[in-house]
Amino acid sequence: MKYIKQLLCITMLLWVAAPAMAEEKGGLNISHVVLEHIKDSYEWHVTDIGSHSVVIHLPVIVHSSTGWHVFCSSGFSEEPNAEGYRMGPHNLAIATQGDNEGKIVELTGEGEKRPFDISITKTVASLMINAVVLLLCILIPARWYRRHKASDTPPGGFTGFIEMLVMYVVNEIIKPGVGKGYEKYCPYLLTCFFFIFTCNLMGLIPFPPGGGNVTGNIAVTFFLALCTFVIVQVSGNKHYWKDIFWPDVPKALKVFPLIPAIEFVGIFTKPFALMIRLFANIMAGHAIAISLVCIIFLVASKSAGVFFGMSTVSVIMSVFMSTLEVLVCFIQAMVFTMLSSIFIGLARVEPEHE
Repeated sequence: MKYIKQLLCITMLLWVAAPAMAEEKGGLNISHVVLEHIKDSYEWHVTDIGSHSVVIHLPVIVHSSTGWHVFCSSGFSEEPNAEGYRMGPHNLAIATQGDNEGKIVELTGEGEKRPFDISITKTVASLMINAVVLLLCILIPARWYRRHKASDTPPGGFTGFIEMLVMYVVNEIIKPGVGKGYEKYCPYLLTCFFFIFTCNLMGLIPFPPGGGNVTGNIAVTFFLALCTFVIVQVSGNKHYWKDIFWPDVPKALKVFPLIPAIEFVGIFTKPFALMIRLFANIMAGHAIAISLVCIIFLVASKSAGVFFGMSTVSVIMSVFMSTLEVLVCFIQAMVFTMLSSIFIGLARVEPEHE
């Protein structure tokens, strides 16, 4: 009953606020709202209060033809000029259209070109915050274990929860997947699990320090998949490479290297699947959740009955999607760790007769 009352209160507040917001903004562009949340940017948009936007400006660090430049993203104009550039200092600007849309470019006599850009963007800032949160989640239990003996009473609360997760991942995912000698791969695989899980959970928080779309950024998932790819290839034994370049198939298939070619391509399709699976699932989850909230503002100009009914449905579906996203956060971290464990295990497998 308590949650139903809260749900109705939220709906009533949106019922009052949404018509004014929809009228003020002259309609809602859902694709723009969704993309604004998903894509990376040089500032962290928090919310809008009337016509004023609450924005956290982030450091810009670029190397252009005139050298290194470090300044705040507030140095760029809020509105683009007639040519579609948000002008900034040192002939730098943020393009709002074209191939470099949303990126910093240097304007020269020959047109625009991309400088060397290592700015602290929204995704990078979220990544740093998530790393600090992850370190705290690990160091707090580690401090407890340094102060207690193995014979002491098992920990409870947060430390006990982290211990449970660690034991579950090791015993149910890493050990069965990697097999014999799994211990030396535990640090990497546990780091993958807790990093992805933390980033996913922080992404569900709709305001800073959460709200960053870290694992929904393909650059992040690419790096994670690349790490797994390198470890798999380094861990591969002679039987792993033999099965790729000289598999146990009829000689005709070896002379005409169809099977070796397929096996060789498989080396790269496995990490590619890891990258796309995590990226697509997290990005799609964020897009669906935001789209459901946008329903409220789409019907803001309709009759009171339609608006109240659709707002109630939207809030219920948003609460359901948020709850489902918590489960998805765990599942995606578990799936990435499990597949990485299996790939490592397959690279180390020995023939049965040995």
